[in-house]
This record gives sequence, C-alpha cells and structure tokens, in this order.
Amino acid sequence: MNIPPPTQKQARVIWLAVTGLSLAIIVALIVGLLWGLGRVLDVMAPVIWPLAVAGVLACLLDPVVELLVRRKVPRLRAIVVVFALAVLIVVALASTVAPQLVVQSRELAMRSSEFATQLPDRAAQLAANPPSWLPKKGAELIQSLSTLGKHSDTNVVVTLPAVEMNPNQPILVTPGQTQSDSMDSVANYVTRLLPRFGEWLRQVLGFFGTVFGIIAGLALVPIYAFYFLLEKQGISRQWTDYLPVQDSKLKDEAVFVIRSIQEYLVAFFRGQVLVAICDGVLYTIGFIAIGLPYALLLGVMATCLTIIPFLGAITTCVSALVIAVVAFGDWQHPALVLGVFAIVQSLEGFVIQPKIMGDRVGLHPVTIIVALMVGTTLLGGILGGILAIPLAAALRVLMFRYIWKRRVEA
Repeated sequence: MNIPPPTQKQARVIWLAVTGLSLAIIVALIVGLLWGLGRVLDVMAPVIWPLAVAGVLACLLDPVVELLVRRKVPRLRAIVVVFALAVLIVVALASTVAPQLVVQSRELAMRSSEFATQLPDRAAQLAANPPSWLPKKGAELIQSLSTLGKHSDTNVVVTLPAVEMNPNQPILVTPGQTQSDSMDSVANYVTRLLPRFGEWLRQVLGFFGTVFGIIAGLALVPIYAFYFLLEKQGISRQWTDYLPVQDSKLKDEAVFVIRSIQEYLVAFFRGQVLVAICDGVLYTIGFIAIGLPYALLLGVMATCLTIIPFLGAITTCVSALVIAVVAFGDWQHPALVLGVFAIVQSLEGFVIQPKIMGDRVGLHPVTIIVALMVGTTLLGGILGGILAIPLAAALRVLMFRYIWKRRVEA
C-alpha cells in the first residue's frame, strides 16, 4: 500500500505540531526539575543554609582579602585580619543595636493584638475625614478596611469532643471492685498514657534537635567562609579538573557556561546584600527622622528582606504604614512614610544599584517578578525566592549563548 507523501501545507502542520509537543515536553521537564529541586532544598535546607550564608559572606569579604594580598600580606594572615575586623564590627553592632532591637521587638509583640484591633478604628477615623487630595477610590478602600473585624460573631460556642479518660484523673477503686478489675483499670490507664507521653517526648526531642541544628549551622558558617577564602585560588585553578568530561569542545562549553553562571551568582549576591544594607540604613534614618515607632526594627527587617527584590520593599512599606496609622491616626505620618519609601526606592534605583551592581545581572524588572513568583511557588519559601533570580540569570546566560545570539568564534 503506497501512502502519498504529505503536501507542503500538511508537512508544515505536522512540523508545527511536533515543535509544539517538543516545547511542551521541555517546559514540563523544566517544571518537574524545579519542583524536584524545591523538594531537595526543603529536605537539605539545614545543610544548604550554612553553605549558602558562608558563600555570600566569603563573596563580601573576598575583595578586602584580595586588597591585603595585593599589598604583600600573606593570604592566611589577611583572612585572619579581615575576620578579626568583621568580629569587631559585629560585636560593636550587637552591643549598640541589639539591645534596642530586642526591646522594640518585645514591645511590638506585646502590642500586636492592640494594633490588630485599633487598625479598623483608625481607618474609620481617617475615612470619615479624608483629605482633599485623596482620590475617591482611595477613600473607599480605607472605608472598607474600617469594617474589618466589626461583623464577627462573638457568641461562638465551641463543642469539644468527649474524652473517654483523663490521664490526670486518679483511678478510684470502689469497695466492690476486685483486684482483677483494678489491674485492668491500671493497664488501661497506662495504655492511654504511653502514646501521649511518646508524643510529648517526640516534640521535646524535635525542639532540641531544631535548636541544636540552628546552633551548629551558625557555628559552621565562619568555618566554611574561612576555608572558602583560604582555598579560593586552588578552587579557581583546579575545579575544571573535576568535571566528568574529557578535554574537548564540550568541556570548553561547559566551563564557559559554569563560569558565566558563577559570575552572575557572585555579582547578584554580593551586590544585593550591599544594596539591602544601604536600604536598611536609609529606611532607619528616614523613619527616625519622621518619628515613626520601631524605626530600628523596621530598618533591620528591610535589610533582611530586601535581599529578595521587591518583596522586602513592599513588606517594609506596608508594615510602616500600619504602624503609622495606628500610632498617630492622622494623614501626615502615613504620607511621610510613603515619602521615605519613595526617596529610598529612588536612591536605590538611580544611585545605589547602578553603583554597586551596574548591568552585571541585567534582568528586566518584569523578569525578576516572574522569577520570584515561580521560585517561591516551585522551590518554596524564602530560599526559593532568593535562588530564583540567580537561576533566571543563569537561564539568561544559556539563552544568549545558544538561542538568542549567534555564537561568535574566537
């Protein structure tokens, strides 16, 4: 049976279908790989976090170490000097900033329920007398916020399930009970008590295991960072020898891609940490200048969260606005908070980031937002959000190398 070959139009449709199927398979493989990576990160987080923090710390301290090495200081001595200076800075910050931070955190934790109950009332007061410059939609939004929590039913009856036996209740033996009945009651009591004791023991051991893991991870961070700095030159020279590929064009391509990705990772983490520190300092100064409570706590929170672009700025702004509304109950202080936020973001966008990071990461803001959403969804948690941007930058390296730009031969 002779089957006629497809016509030109049919061949075009077939190739289009095959191309679409191939793209769907590639996308599915990428999503599955990211999902699997997220599960691995979830399980290996206690191991990965100390290594990641130590790597970022080594990236931050490496320029200072290299400066001392160029001045003829032995590398080991330079690392010791840099670590000593870092310890002095941490101790100075801990002695000056940490006490105030603890006080503000404790006070905010004690007043958190008060803030939650007063926010609708403050919003209602502001909505009753909106300023002339506020748009109508903004007043309606604040009016809707003022109704939160006012329609909840306070007469809620909670029915608890019946408990057959209370382990804390003593076992009473009536005169009519036999010794066998008493032994059965004791056996039933012990049988019901053992699972609860086992659950309590499991929770206690889990708590101590978590605390020990955190302490061990924090203790390993400086050790990892020290050896990363000490062995940097050896790692830079010899890491290509450990690739399971023979010397060939394939190995050269792999080396080029890995080095490009490593440059993006170093540039991103080193630059983003410095940007986060600058933002935290600016937010603290700005909030103190406008008299906002918990300014130091908000600045430290901004420093920690701004490592993830956009998320830290949004969280800091919303938290500061809530505190300003509840603490003052006027329009001036929330407007001042927005002014501080606008000034800091302008300085970050036009001065800080161009000076620190330049175009070394080169990702569009929309790409960063999409990468953050995909990273937090597939990889999960803060670690997924932090890794999303360098992974997107690595994908950009591959796309520019093999798809978007024609390869230029040396």
